[in-house]
Amino acid sequence: MKPVLAVERLEKRYGVKTVVDQVSFTAAAGECLGIIGPNGAGKTTLFNLLDGCVAPNAGRVMLDDVDITHLPQYRRARRGIGRAFQIPRPFAGLTVFENVLAGVVHGADRSTAPQRRAIEILEAVGLAHKRDLLAGGLPLLDRKRLELAKAMSVGTRLLLLDEVAGGLTEHEVHQLVDIVNALKRDHAVIWIEHIAHALMAAADRIMVLHFGAKLVEGPPADVMASAIVQEVYLGISVDVAADR
Repeated sequence: MKPVLAVERLEKRYGVKTVVDQVSFTAAAGECLGIIGPNGAGKTTLFNLLDGCVAPNAGRVMLDDVDITHLPQYRRARRGIGRAFQIPRPFAGLTVFENVLAGVVHGADRSTAPQRRAIEILEAVGLAHKRDLLAGGLPLLDRKRLELAKAMSVGTRLLLLDEVAGGLTEHEVHQLVDIVNALKRDHAVIWIEHIAHALMAAADRIMVLHFGAKLVEGPPADVMASAIVQEVYLGISVDVAADR
């Protein structure tokens, strides 16, 4: 499948410290790439490089075969990169519908009337029945749903999920996984998450970062069973010579 995103030897340094170290990978529509790694592994910096929040020192970011490496954040959003954060920050004084409509109006998708498109997005995340409620009064799971909807509202091709399951109950995590599995049918999804069983239920591939470099990438079960991943990420001391 032709990738929506292709990352080639991406690198970010702060002084002498390399935070993202020659990382390469792809993401295609119809799949979810999960990213795990210990704290300080470079996961958030990698997302900042993808959405244009920070500029790389080396490497390329290609979106639909177009080099966007040096595009500013707002232009990447209009080309189809949406990001959902761990801590939702809705426009609290606006309704759920207005939160999504704001992104649709300023986004790149002109194929459908803005009001209709906003409703379609809310239906996709299970919030259409709460469209007229103020966003500031939503419970946590619904704020997470709205965060996803806002990320999609600009006409997203690539959906970046930044620890969006954090703070949810087990039942709520399962509901969120169901939403992600539905969304990935029409989007390329990259999900950073510390809740491993959530990624196992949604990811088609998992990539592990360690000290900014890609340690391993592959099918979720194979990656999580890897001795080196268990030692580095899960803290299980085992003989990793065979994996190295």
